[in-house]
Amino acid sequence: MAVTAYSPAGRFGNDTVAEINVTPLVDVMLVLLIIFMVTAPAVTGQLKLSLPVPTPAPEWTPPKAELNVQQDGSFVLDGRALTRTQLSTALTALAAENPETVLTVDANADADYQAFAQALAAADEAGIRNLSTK
Repeated sequence: MAVTAYSPAGRFGNDTVAEINVTPLVDVMLVLLIIFMVTAPAVTGQLKLSLPVPTPAPEWTPPKAELNVQQDGSFVLDGRALTRTQLSTALTALAAENPETVLTVDANADADYQAFAQALAAADEAGIRNLSTK
């Protein structure tokens, strides 16, 4: 016959067993130990770094030019009235002078869309890649 430690036969009557179960306590202590082992080096350790110091970059703004398409289909580039052929020549010279030039193309509210499209095509043919429209 097998006898267990908790059998009522080995005790005095129906007394309750007053023993502490230490398994959950050990589990919690092990978890806390692991947490402290992981966080302790991060809290106490310091890295010796020499980070580069940023220097203020010089502010560079690209040159700007403004092209207006008039109601009658003519063009005004920075205050100079131009025809379609003169526009292509002027934009090619503008792109050759500085390829980073920003060309702002604006059209009169009553201007023909065809003239606006011609202005954009002339800028593209001239090699101007930075376009802005109003």
